[in-house]
Amino acid sequence: MENRHGLPEQASSSNPVNTNKENLMVATTSPHLRRLAAAALLLAAVAAHADSDRSLGLYAEGGIAPHGQGDTYSLALGVLVPWAPVEALRNGPWSFHWDLYASDWNAPLQTGGRRNYAQIGGIATFRYRFGASSSPWFAEAGLGGTMMHRVYHTSTHDFSTAFQFTEVLGLGYSFGAQREHELSLRLQHFSNAGIKEPNPGENFVRLRYAYRF
Repeated sequence: MENRHGLPEQASSSNPVNTNKENLMVATTSPHLRRLAAAALLLAAVAAHADSDRSLGLYAEGGIAPHGQGDTYSLALGVLVPWAPVEALRNGPWSFHWDLYASDWNAPLQTGGRRNYAQIGGIATFRYRFGASSSPWFAEAGLGGTMMHRVYHTSTHDFSTAFQFTEVLGLGYSFGAQREHELSLRLQHFSNAGIKEPNPGENFVRLRYAYRF
């Protein structure tokens, strides 16, 4: 564009459009703002990861009670129901959930062959997330009760009651964009705590996959 003297006009540095563009470029390239944005994203990610421990979950699990001869196998499907009755379980590395499941045991008979035992159970479970909730690793411990549709008898183990107490210890790893996937290795013990004899108990090693919604 030319002025009234026929000479080309120079772009004014006071042009409000240019000034706004320059301010926007400065703001978006500021190291300080970039650090603040990165910190905000990190905090949001940690919060999302921590919340996965307090979300409803479904799982499938397989296990074995090894005896050298006549192992017992188990398959289970369950639901994880979060519960936070106190503030300490609503935030931070500790969380709590109810583990409700249905399971099937396949065990050797004393007379040969194998038999299935249907089981339902519930476990009160505490979880600890390492790294102040930021780690993908977690540990669990739980205590509960179970009921079978028949008394468990095998070539090596004879229970005397269909009801059993159960204790579990687990170590797991979360993965996925929101840590919605979980794999855990678990040790689980069943016995009637001496309510009636015999009470040999049974010990399982279990592998679990869980999905958190």
